[in-house]
Amino acid sequence: MPHIAHIAVQTPAHSAVGELLSYASEEVLPPGTLVRVPLGRRELLGVVWEPPAAPAPLPEGLELRSVACVLPGLAPLDAGWRRLVAFAAHYYQRSVGEIAVTALPPQLRDMTAEQLARRLAPPKPARKSRKSKAETETEPQACEPVRPQQPAAIPSIALSAEQASVFAQIEQSPGPFLLYGSTGSGKTEVYLRAVQAVLEANPQAQALVMVPEINLTPQLEERFTARFAPLYGAEAVVSMHSGMTNPQRLKSWLAGHTGRARIVLGTRMAIFASLPRLALIVVDEEHDASYKQQEGARYSARDLAVWRGRDAGAKVILGSATPSLESWHASSPTAQGGPGRYLRLAMPGRIGAAALPRVRLVDMTQQPRKAVFSPPLLEAITARVQRGEQSLVLLNRRGFAPVLFCADCGWKSDCPHCSAHQVFHKGDRTLRCHHCGFTQRVPFACPSCGNPDILPLGKGTEQLEEELERVLRNVQRPDGNPARVARIDADTTRAKGALQEQLAAMHAGDIDVLVGTQMVAKGHDFRRITLVAAVQPDSALYSSDYRAPERLFCLLMQAAGRAGRDAGYVAAQGSRAEMWIQTHDPANPVYAALQKHDYEAFAARQLQERQDAGMPPYAFQAIVRADARTQEAAQAFLNAATQAARDAQLPWLDEVFIYPPIPMAVQRVANVERAQMLLEATSRGALLRFLNHWQPWLHWLRGQGEHRTIVRWLVDVDPLSI
Repeated sequence: MPHIAHIAVQTPAHSAVGELLSYASEEVLPPGTLVRVPLGRRELLGVVWEPPAAPAPLPEGLELRSVACVLPGLAPLDAGWRRLVAFAAHYYQRSVGEIAVTALPPQLRDMTAEQLARRLAPPKPARKSRKSKAETETEPQACEPVRPQQPAAIPSIALSAEQASVFAQIEQSPGPFLLYGSTGSGKTEVYLRAVQAVLEANPQAQALVMVPEINLTPQLEERFTARFAPLYGAEAVVSMHSGMTNPQRLKSWLAGHTGRARIVLGTRMAIFASLPRLALIVVDEEHDASYKQQEGARYSARDLAVWRGRDAGAKVILGSATPSLESWHASSPTAQGGPGRYLRLAMPGRIGAAALPRVRLVDMTQQPRKAVFSPPLLEAITARVQRGEQSLVLLNRRGFAPVLFCADCGWKSDCPHCSAHQVFHKGDRTLRCHHCGFTQRVPFACPSCGNPDILPLGKGTEQLEEELERVLRNVQRPDGNPARVARIDADTTRAKGALQEQLAAMHAGDIDVLVGTQMVAKGHDFRRITLVAAVQPDSALYSSDYRAPERLFCLLMQAAGRAGRDAGYVAAQGSRAEMWIQTHDPANPVYAALQKHDYEAFAARQLQERQDAGMPPYAFQAIVRADARTQEAAQAFLNAATQAARDAQLPWLDEVFIYPPIPMAVQRVANVERAQMLLEATSRGALLRFLNHWQPWLHWLRGQGEHRTIVRWLVDVDPLSI
């Protein structure tokens, strides 16, 4: 008699198919086994799961489809991994199958049993080439077996007093920890020591180290490989991020799953890596919004790291010079004077007595009108080029200008498919929509009135690069060569290896002024930068999103941290590290706190404002979004969902406040209208329980005739932008 296997499969979105699907199997399959199963006309990868606590009886006469095959050579995914997937699915309102399957490498999802068997087979010995007698006589006739090299000793790097104190607390306490260290305080060395400690304590232990963006992975991998490869082998350190090829991702995943990899470095996707012996999780730059997935299952890798660490008994270190307000609040003492949920560890000083940069505010209302750079800032940049120092200019907007404009008729370069402007890219003379990707050539004249004088409005990184090249064209470096300006943003780093090449040139001193977006504002250890300038940061101050001041402060604080990291170099140059901010609102409290490098005062003020307004972390939120062909249809679906919850008197509804639906900030993308509805509660449990009861009604509503025009709907728990 065949056995029944309950399998998690990625079913079509909004199909309302059950969490687990039942299949017939000739043998008992342990939970965590990877199998291929038929679904409709396709054959998909699935993960065998524990049976439900009270499985529903099968209808009489129903014949189950059989498991197609079991993927050979792989140990089942362990119970800890399955608990992580189940928690993420429950918390972020997705199906277990979607989370489980998308967490696996793309190449593994498409492999047959035969292909995987070939992939796992040991490599065949190389064939001996035919050599001439003369070549053979010149070669050694007998070879001694290669003896493994003795592990090299870990480089002895003296810790500062702050580092030593923090590391001792990590050793003695279970955590989780919030490592609050200023930029350049040596947080990475603390991570290295913490990883070293867990690997030495257990010969099978594994560590997961996460960074927010792909471009930060290579330099971190270089440091970890240099430290640990001599001890544990070249395969001990692997990376895992979406910039890798599918075969590379599969190789890294297998190394972690089998235990060959002792250290996994990666972006947010690495939180779902199969690491059966996980003992430590490090989340660097934990405040970064990149840890929140914005497509599909909208999970927070940082929050899942804390949950996974607690579940696995692994230590968790969250590190940042500007912690998220949620983490800062969680590490604050309780009202009764007890410790917070996180143990806060402080490292306020920089390594080597390096001073934090002086912050200088430039009031742009007192500068020449339409000036891209104020004259004092240009003088400061010029002086640094002449001394051989480097400068970083930050503008978080790529392209030449956000929009083209006709002064005669008011025409703007709007995207025909989105409620957004097409950005002017001067380099290739195109207009591009950064939302849907639609691209077209720049018109020779206004398409509306024929005026040939259409003008760019606003500034982008291309414009800053062009302006600096013009201003610095006659400025010479100490070696007599002309000043060199470079730009790093999403447009200049598309080619494979382009980012690494540009960063290497920056580290080598070949670039004098680097213009970039937030890609270069965090995590990079540029030793020769003594000046950082933020050109146009004010727009974030007047956003409708209550998190905008926090994001701006973190970005500017992180950018300032790129300056003056090498105290010896700054002293030898007779210079001083500076952060210049061009603003039309120099009296803003955000800039006042930034001038003093006073994150604690900024956080206290922001948390008080949020507590007064009843916003996170003092409340808990979720967003329900609907996409449709018309805005009316999207909002009608959300209104109907609210009414259905009230008519059904769903549990916990009384503890959840549902706001009316509104259009999203970018209302239309790729000809799809988008609307959203905010839910808020003072209890996280009440919000989640209500959402769990509401899910079936959302599925049911979409199947009704008047709502079948809905393209998709989704639930975003703990949203980062509203």
